[in-house]
Amino acid sequence: MILKGSQRGGAKQLGLHLLKTTENEHVEIHDVRGFMTNDVVGALREAEAVSKGTMCRQFLFSVSLNPPEAESVRVETFEQAIAAIEEKHGLTDQPRVVVFHEKEGRRHCHAVWSRIDAETMTAKPLSFFKNKLMEVSKQLYLEHGWQMPKGLASAKDRDPRNFTLAEWQQAKRIERHAGELKADIQEAWAISDSRNSFSHALEERGFFLARGDRRGHVAVTFEGEVISVPRAIGKKSKDVTERLGKPQELKSVSETRQRIGKEIMPKLASHLAKARDDAEKEKSAIETRRQEMQVQQQAERAKLDAGQKERANAEAAARSARLRKGLRGLLDRVTGKRAALEKQNQMEAIWSLQRDQEQRHVLIEAQLKDRQSLQIEIKAVRNRHAEVLRGLHHDRTNYSSMKRGLEPLEKKVSSPQRRKIDGTPKIELSAKKAYVESQTKMSAERVTTARQRLKKLREEQQQKTTLQVRRAGRDAVSPKERLQRLRDGQTRKPRGPELDR
Repeated sequence: MILKGSQRGGAKQLGLHLLKTTENEHVEIHDVRGFMTNDVVGALREAEAVSKGTMCRQFLFSVSLNPPEAESVRVETFEQAIAAIEEKHGLTDQPRVVVFHEKEGRRHCHAVWSRIDAETMTAKPLSFFKNKLMEVSKQLYLEHGWQMPKGLASAKDRDPRNFTLAEWQQAKRIERHAGELKADIQEAWAISDSRNSFSHALEERGFFLARGDRRGHVAVTFEGEVISVPRAIGKKSKDVTERLGKPQELKSVSETRQRIGKEIMPKLASHLAKARDDAEKEKSAIETRRQEMQVQQQAERAKLDAGQKERANAEAAARSARLRKGLRGLLDRVTGKRAALEKQNQMEAIWSLQRDQEQRHVLIEAQLKDRQSLQIEIKAVRNRHAEVLRGLHHDRTNYSSMKRGLEPLEKKVSSPQRRKIDGTPKIELSAKKAYVESQTKMSAERVTTARQRLKKLREEQQQKTTLQVRRAGRDAVSPKERLQRLRDGQTRKPRGPELDR
């Protein structure tokens, strides 16, 4: 389970983020402890009010708990992880809020603690909290037998496509994936050995090399976003400068954006508009399916919660009816029968709670499986759209370079120099023409090879996606069958006696 923590303020902003339903398909408030109110925003604002009596500005400690994608993690596992974090950081019994989020077929948890100790009016120290979170994360992977990511086992083996929250937000603004942006820049760096080749490789992928205001070499996306090249490829600035030269020799970001708007955008505007229209049609159709699935899943959960609540009330009334009153109740107390009945009621209440939790877990697990099968199709649509855009940039860049190579050399020579070519230097001019033609032919062959390779990759990706969709559809269970199974009690065996009679 990957744990990411931060010390922060902004109680209202964080509370609204935890309750946001535009990005999260399901939001569940699991626990609000140690506050006067049960409202998430009100609880965090209460923590902010308490912090006014101290000098602490970052009075909240927020941690996100992200389990492995292929694992089905129970609520109890999240609670154990939260307890381990509290013990490791000295936050036991501190006021906290726990919220579960579900989106894109994955379930994760957010836990927020107040750092302010109300008795001493001091903030709990959180020294080296990132290292402590990493220790807890490793321990969770070992205890539950999950496959540990290489980057967590050793920092040098971490995935180079990993991205920060700021990079994710930047990619989201242009409707791209942050990992794909970094992968494209890293690929361009790997296949190039000079500034010209790197710039050409970037333009084939929709980026343009420029001089940043603060970060030296940067890559400007077709949409105008700025990405630091050293940070994207994981190299030091001096290593990048050694290969690409000084950034002062490049155009600035504003000049690059002007070039994109004047030279490149007019050539690709119609093709990009068509590609985006096609992508929007596919996305709108699959987005409608996603929304319908979200509404259906919410209705299923509401129905299950209502049924469990009604059954819990009936069972509680039945257990209460066992306890006799009056003289008979007094006789039961004297003989010890009442104590036995109270113990039996307590055990049955625990078993009932476990049964309800098990049924809810089974329902959520089945819904996540259905959502994951749909997410496979969403990713396939996203990948096809990205490949189309990449192909447009690739063809535009190589067409421009071939066009520059085919231009007659006489057009590039000034009139005084043209007079010098009238004599024997024409032989040298013919040699230069032959060289340009050979280079153009080689470029055309490389473009053809690249197109064939891209076509093969697209076919393989399409076959893989079709196979995954078929497997997911074969393993999926319809909502009606799943609800019928829940009504019939076809879940995991309860740990106590059968209580549905």
